[in-house]
Amino acid sequence: MGDAGEGLVDAESRLAERLEEREEEKKRARQIARAGDPERVRQLESFRLARTELQRQLETTTHQARKQQLGQAIAELDKRIAELLK
Repeated sequence: MGDAGEGLVDAESRLAERLEEREEEKKRARQIARAGDPERVRQLESFRLARTELQRQLETTTHQARKQQLGQAIAELDKRIAELLK
């Protein structure tokens, strides 16, 4: 029973961290939107949606090679998101 509880706590902490990250990204996106660059905002939202979908796929896939591909794709999206938020 302890292992299941630890897994739940880990999942909850990962979720909380991801929610905090998303809030920070939204805050930055609002700042970009106020700066008047709608194309940048559109790109940022597109990258975020793609990242969410890839993360969902990563969590459900069992094939190791596919997990590696998804991890690399997520890392690339994170890099592009960070560039847009500068």
